[in-house]
Order: sequence, then structure tokens, then C-alpha cells
Amino acid sequence: MSAPVSQEELPILESVINIRNRLTALKKDRGEYIKASDVNTLYQAVIRQVTRLNDVRQDDVVYNNRLDTLLADVFNLLSLFFLTVGRTKEAPATYSQLASMKQILGHMNESAIYNESDLSPFHRRLNELRNIIKHDSETGRHPEAMTKLLERQLHECESVLNELQESLAVLSVELVPIHERLVSIRRKLVALAAKEGSHKAELKPLQEELRKIDSKRVDGKFLGPGGIVPSSQAVCSSLLEDCFDIVQEIRASDDSKNVAPPLKPIHDRLAGLRIELEDLALTHRWSLRETDLWNYSLSLQEIDKMRVNGKFVDTEGNQPAGQYVLLYLLRRCYGVIYRLLSSSEPVSEELMPVANKLSTVKKCLNEVLKYGGPFNPRDLYPYQLALYQIDSMRKDGRFVGADGSIPEGQGIVMAHLNECHELLEMLKQSMEENDEDDEEFTEDDDGDGGEDESVTD
Repeated sequence: MSAPVSQEELPILESVINIRNRLTALKKDRGEYIKASDVNTLYQAVIRQVTRLNDVRQDDVVYNNRLDTLLADVFNLLSLFFLTVGRTKEAPATYSQLASMKQILGHMNESAIYNESDLSPFHRRLNELRNIIKHDSETGRHPEAMTKLLERQLHECESVLNELQESLAVLSVELVPIHERLVSIRRKLVALAAKEGSHKAELKPLQEELRKIDSKRVDGKFLGPGGIVPSSQAVCSSLLEDCFDIVQEIRASDDSKNVAPPLKPIHDRLAGLRIELEDLALTHRWSLRETDLWNYSLSLQEIDKMRVNGKFVDTEGNQPAGQYVLLYLLRRCYGVIYRLLSSSEPVSEELMPVANKLSTVKKCLNEVLKYGGPFNPRDLYPYQLALYQIDSMRKDGRFVGADGSIPEGQGIVMAHLNECHELLEMLKQSMEENDEDDEEFTEDDDGDGGEDESVTD
């Protein structure tokens, strides 16, 4: 339970509540694009409150009250705003990504279902985020209070990741292939448990593979070369037993989903969130405003907090069947959110329609160039018109926002525009060369015809 807010912190709490309300209102406003100036104003207001808070708190004391919880929400939402306006390479934008990563790593640690290839992308992403925070700290681009907060977040993620890495280090070399195969099988089984309908056909090969792995054990032990018994038996054995347990749950469910009635509302809610998030993952370039992910994150955290000792329980405190399915859906949703955050481009929301249009034009021009002609000037006209319209939107060579500001992403959009013009020129040149070849071919035909006539004569 969180501690009460002290008298000195109450005015700060009121100010932070006000900022959160303003951020929420800005998030809900779909009437116009989010302006970088509005985001910066709210960001500076948050920094002022954090500075006030640091003045009334002791450095060596760990605090956890309503104000801390509220500040975490504000920083998370503010981070999403930085992504929305295209400021992805600045320290504040890393907060939501680190928070999302921490949730996923926590679940991986809890499940103990991961291998080396699962951890590598997190190592790479943490290095990228560390460089962003370090750069902003060294250049003074953002206040020290902000960069210190992010360094703590980064350190927490690194600690969990190192813990996961160390747990894999205990695996003996002989057991690594078996462990990786069991991790893969378990994921397939859990995904199978979450699917509708009958699973017999898909379950059978996985079950046979588990039996083959189990048959390699002697007296319950996996053996290495020369009959030695490698260390870390417990890791692989418990994972194998876990896979067999899931197989039994799937079989017991017959042709219906193995979720007990008390857990059905949670299942339906998670299934709905998963569908919405995966739809966003497909269309995010055109339809995603990063701040939209805020509501999904809140919903998932709310469901996550329903668990008791890692399990979902009913009103009587029992753990009904279907735990694997719910945890699979929960972790899948967390994973999609993290993927969307990580793939956010450094282009502001206001410039994103232009970037998307240029991306589409570029794909079309590449296809035309790839498959060649014949084509004529009329075929290229739609592309010329689209580029002309985009070119005419610039003022003094730059794209300008509705409020006269210069949105983030100018370099990326200009690179796309220049590439489209280059492709168009290549097509025009190709068309001219084809015309010349046709003329030469016609002249040759005429010449051949003349010779034939003379011979005939």
C-alpha cells in the first residue's frame, strides 16, 4: 500500500493532477494534430514540479505514494506525446519504451520461458536507448532531473535482463539445444491453447516431439557425451513437465477453449484487446497516434493486477483452469505495444500523412521500374501530379505546420521525396530510350522492305 502524501507535497500533487488532466484532454482531441509547442509547454510544467519535489525530498530515502504513481503516469503519457510529434531520439521519448520493456522482462522472468535469441533484441534496444539518454545528459538538452529518472529506469531494465541472462548461463552446453526446443514447443502449445476449435491435428506432432525428448532421459536425467549427467537438469526437466501439463489441459478441453467460466470475462477482454492491438500493428503507419496506446496499457495493467501470486483467481480464491491462455494473451498484448513503441518513426503526426503518401508513391514507382514498360507519359502523370502536390506544400524548402512551426521529420520526408523524383526521372529516361529503339526498329523495317522489293523486281 502506498504511503500518504506529506503536507509539503500536496501542492505539487495538485499541480501534477492538473497537468495530467491537460495531457488527457490533449490526447482526446482528434480535431487537429498535436503540436510540439503544446507538448513542450506541458513538459516544462512537469519538470518544474519534479524540481520542486526534489527540493522537499531527501536523496537517500525511497518514496512511494500517490504522487509517485501519478508522476509515473504523467511521464509515460508525456513520453507517448514525444513519440507522436516525432521526437523519438530525445530522452523523454524513451520512458514509455523502458516501462513497456520492464513489463515484458518481468513476465519473462516470472515464466522462465525464454532463450538467448529472445534476450538479444532487448540488449540491442537498451543500448540504443542508453545512447539517447547519455547524449541528452552530456549535452544538457534535457534537465538533470529528467535524465536521472531515465537512467534509473534504464538500470532497472538492465538488472532484470542481466538476471535473465545469468539464469541461462547455468545451462550446460549439452542441454542448450534441448532447452531451446522445449521453449519453442511450449510457446506453440500455449498459442494452440488460445485458439478456437479443435487442436488434435496440430497437437499430435508436438506431443510426439515431447515424447522423443522425454525418451532421451535415463532415470529422469538428460545425458551428455560419454554418459555424463550435465548440470541444470532441473531447468529442462521442469520445462518438459510443464509442456506435458499444457498438453493435458488442451486435450481435456476437447474442442472448446480451456477457460473456466469465472475467468471468461477476463479472457474476452484480453482477446478483444489483442485483436485491436494486432489490427493497429498492421495499420499503424496510417492510423496510429502513439498516445492511443495509453488506454491499452492502462487496461492491461488493470488486468495484470488482478493476479494473486501470479495466477488469476475466482471469488473464492481458487485458481480455475485456463491460466496459460490468459497469460499468453496478456503477454502477447504487452509484446505488441512494445513493438509499436519501438517502431515509432521520428516523423511528427502532422507530417505522417505526407510520409505515408510518399512511401506509397515510391513503392508504386519501384514496381513500375521493376517490371518495365511499355508505358507512355500518360502512365506517369498520376505520380508526377502527386509529387507536384507534395512539393507545393513546402515553404522555403520545408514543410510547415498549421501553426507555422516546423514539424519533426523534415529529413526523412525530403529523402523520400527526392528518391521519388529520382525514380520518376529514371522511368522517363527508360521511356525515351524505348521510343528511340522503336524508331530505329521502324527504320530498319523500312530499309528491309526496300531491299525485298528490289530483289523481287
